[in-house]
Amino acid sequence: MNQLSSRVCNGVLDAIGGTPLVRLNRFLDRPDIELIVKWEAANPGGSAKDRPAAKMVSEALKRGEIGPDTTIVESTSGNMGIGLAQACRYHGLKFICVVDPRAQKQNLSIIEALGGTIELVTQPLNGDFLAARIAKVCELIETIPNSYWPNQYANTDNPRSHFEGTIREIDETLDGEFDVLFVATSSTGTAQGCRDFLKSRGRDVQVVAVDSVGSVLFGGSSGPRKIPGLGAGKEPRLAAGQSFDHLVRVSDLECVVGCRRAAQREALLIGGSAGGVLMSVGRMQEQFAGKRCVAVLHDSGTRYLETVFSDEWVSGSLGCTSEELNYLVGSSSFEFFEGVSA
Repeated sequence: MNQLSSRVCNGVLDAIGGTPLVRLNRFLDRPDIELIVKWEAANPGGSAKDRPAAKMVSEALKRGEIGPDTTIVESTSGNMGIGLAQACRYHGLKFICVVDPRAQKQNLSIIEALGGTIELVTQPLNGDFLAARIAKVCELIETIPNSYWPNQYANTDNPRSHFEGTIREIDETLDGEFDVLFVATSSTGTAQGCRDFLKSRGRDVQVVAVDSVGSVLFGGSSGPRKIPGLGAGKEPRLAAGQSFDHLVRVSDLECVVGCRRAAQREALLIGGSAGGVLMSVGRMQEQFAGKRCVAVLHDSGTRYLETVFSDEWVSGSLGCTSEELNYLVGSSSFEFFEGVSA
């Protein structure tokens, strides 16, 4: 019996967390590596972002920084917007979600269904949509009375939610017996919270940060990125000076291939960043032979049906034909990609 079914949750926000760990037996075709994933799509809002969203709102309420008449404004690629729309609706707060064209249409519909208002930024600022979104948030905060920006990119309640939740659940379920943790990075909240918890417990676990090609995190060079929720075009305050045991940079196409392989081999529909995380495990499989690896998968592929799982989108956006994509998905190799650093 899993954690959620063993008790009655006191409202939807109390149902956040307790997501399952799932062993993947077919993705790597490597019996000497145990691959376990943390399935964050099982959160009520459908992603790992439910955790920091609920935490940031509840802590701001406790501190008296916001009240019943406050309007919450946040920049997001989609999942944080859903988490905040959920938390704000539950607490009776207004919510404005600032997004860019990369946000999945389904995510925007969910945000609106939960009472949120969408503010779409159509043009990048100096080539970067994140910078444009943040500029729009600042503009709205200046013009809307009694408005509040949680600022997921600098708010320490972001990593704290994963310190207290995500990694604690993994550690307790596995009795601390795992060797490597793979985590996608954007604000770096998940990776930081997990790393800091492991250090506090004295765990000898290597943390692999998975970033996007075209992301400026960890000294990377800015470039175009099509997969939302992975990497950043502007370094968030939370990410400044952060380091992890290993860094892997994945391309948009790798994320697509990882998602398609997970669906084909494991019957598991995973989101874009999660595909990149699993491909990173494959990249480093020789290095971690004989190890128990845990990968945090942030969301489900059901919200990427028109992009990652659309051959037409992959061809038009990434320049990969259906024939080429089918070959890559069916291949057992991870070596046609580059971008690993110890």
